[in-house]
Amino acid sequence: MMNFESRVGPDFGADAPDYPDNAVPDWYRDAKLGFFVHWGLYSVPAWGTTAGDRAVPTEDAYAYHQYAEWYGNTVRIAGSPTWERHQRVYGTGTSYEDLADLWHAEAFDADSFVAELVGAGARYIVPTTKHHEGFCLWNTATTRFNAGQRGPHRDLIAELHDATRRSGTRFGTYFSGALDWHVSDFPPIESDTDLFRFRRNDEHFARYAASQVDELIERFSPDLLWNDIDWPDGGKGAQDYSVSALLTRYFSRVPDGVVNDRWGVPYHGYLTREYTDVAGALDSVWESTRGLGFSFGYNQDEDARHSLSGAALVRLLVDVVSKNGNLLINVGPRADGSIPELQLQAMRALGAWLTINGDAVYGTRPWRRATESVGAPRAYTASERGLHVHALDPATGILDLPADLSEARQLSWADGTAAEVALRDGSGLEVAIPAGLRGEPVAVLTVGDAPA
Repeated sequence: MMNFESRVGPDFGADAPDYPDNAVPDWYRDAKLGFFVHWGLYSVPAWGTTAGDRAVPTEDAYAYHQYAEWYGNTVRIAGSPTWERHQRVYGTGTSYEDLADLWHAEAFDADSFVAELVGAGARYIVPTTKHHEGFCLWNTATTRFNAGQRGPHRDLIAELHDATRRSGTRFGTYFSGALDWHVSDFPPIESDTDLFRFRRNDEHFARYAASQVDELIERFSPDLLWNDIDWPDGGKGAQDYSVSALLTRYFSRVPDGVVNDRWGVPYHGYLTREYTDVAGALDSVWESTRGLGFSFGYNQDEDARHSLSGAALVRLLVDVVSKNGNLLINVGPRADGSIPELQLQAMRALGAWLTINGDAVYGTRPWRRATESVGAPRAYTASERGLHVHALDPATGILDLPADLSEARQLSWADGTAAEVALRDGSGLEVAIPAGLRGEPVAVLTVGDAPA
């Protein structure tokens, strides 16, 4: 996956616009876990090719796109599996945008939906307000192609916003900045080169995009603005509809707000890494994002082979947090607004683990190193309570502590079980993992007198 912080837009020289200097706020660094919600017209067919089913040549990667939310592009690639399936299921006379009239969201209850995310440990929630298809999930004045006037005939973002605020959780908005297939007339994207070639960069579209984000800011004062795949170059100067002006207005309204790095300009809030394993702690605050499966939008063909188990999700969270990151894990609801059982199982397992071990995650910071390269796998986080050692394979029964913890005396397990030192010498400690914790995905030992 590409990293977006290297995209900084046109070189304006001496006329370069001024950007805000807002740093990443502490609330975001403390939050550690957010939930993405990818929901849109693509949730009606709810289909993409499943990862690992076949070897796909690089030049055909977009024709076999595993992201179901890319259905609106993939269906236009003649001969692709999505194109073939669409003809079979919907007939040749049904366009992608016609699916709006088949979307009803009849099972969606915002409070119940948000309760599941909060129960899974979410400290912030980021729904897609407009994905690349251009269909807006709020009742916008900028286009009739929105959920208030077609499909569900409901302002879904308002409902999610209100429920999230009632739960006491931070609220963010995802927005597709430079891709909007509804108001564009380009061929389908079939390569990473096309991703930036087949997009509008004109002033009219830049104004359109800015007016939509301004609406979101005015209506919802989001704690987080998550922009995707750049911004039209026609809106990167010093105009009142430019990124610089837009962000200035945003931070004026939400002083402790935060943005990501995908605007295609020199200003970055935090870095994003999508379906990417980061080798060690990053100096910059970053966010790992991925779906529970290999798609963000719900893909009905994915099963347990393609999806994170609860244990794998816990270990992913620990890995990311130990490396100075937040995890933005995605839930992809069905078209009716219900969360598939496979996703719920992993989410609820994560929530149960965090109920016991949350102090070793929320509000923590990286230690002198994130993980160990030898011995039983473990990761580290640090807080005012001490150093939290995450045993990533507690079934081994022994947690090895390195030499720089050999003098530690204040040892306690997160569930309150007393810690028993099995062996102590100058090379470190061996601590017996209690039998009751050996079946957990991760067991957490806190060292209260660890060196900083």
